[in-house]
Amino acid sequence: MNAMPWDQRIASGFVEPFVRLGVTPNQVTAASLMLGLLGAALYGWGVGFAPHVGAAIFALSTVLDHADGQLARRTGTSSRFGHYFDHVAGAISYVGLFIGIGVGLRHGDLAGWAILMGAAAGICVTGIFGMRMYMERRRPSGYLDQPSFAGFEIEDVLYLVVPITWFGWLEPFLVVACIGAPVFAAWQILDYLRGRTAVERGE
Repeated sequence: MNAMPWDQRIASGFVEPFVRLGVTPNQVTAASLMLGLLGAALYGWGVGFAPHVGAAIFALSTVLDHADGQLARRTGTSSRFGHYFDHVAGAISYVGLFIGIGVGLRHGDLAGWAILMGAAAGICVTGIFGMRMYMERRRPSGYLDQPSFAGFEIEDVLYLVVPITWFGWLEPFLVVACIGAPVFAAWQILDYLRGRTAVERGE
C-alpha cells in the first residue's frame, strides 16, 4: 500500500479542528477556491511582494484542496456533488494561477506574450482536468491514480511555484508550463483514445 502523500498528511492536521467547528467539506472546498483566486490575483498584480504572498496563499489553497476530501471521509459526508465541486475548484485555481502569472509578467522580458502563454497553459490545464473527469466515469477505480514516489505525486510539482516565485524564476517557469501543459494534455488525450480502442477490441 502506498503511503499517504505528504500534502495529504499536512492537510489531515486541519481535519479535526474542522470537525469540532462543524465545517463542511464543501465549505472547505469553497475556501480553497477563494484562496486560489486571491493568490492568482496577487500574481496578476505583479507589484512588490504581491506575487510572493500570492505564492504562499496558493500553497495553502492547494493543501486545503486535499483537506476537504479527508474531512468528507472523516465525517461520512462524501457526495457526488462534493467530489466534482472539488475537481472544478482545483481546476479553476490552477487556471487562475497560470493566467495570473502571465498577467503579472506582462511588463517583463516576455511582454504581451506572457499573457498569451499564461492563457495557453491555463486552457490546457482546464482540458486536462476535464479529460480526467470524463475518463474517471469510464475507467476502473484507481485507473487515474497518480504515480507517486517517497510521498510525492506528479501534481506536487506545482508546489515548486513557491520557491520559483521567491527566487525570481517565474518567467522560465511560465515558458516551461506553456510547453509542458499542452504536451501533457496531448498525452492525456492519446491515453484516452488508446484505452477506448482497447475496450472496443475487447482487450
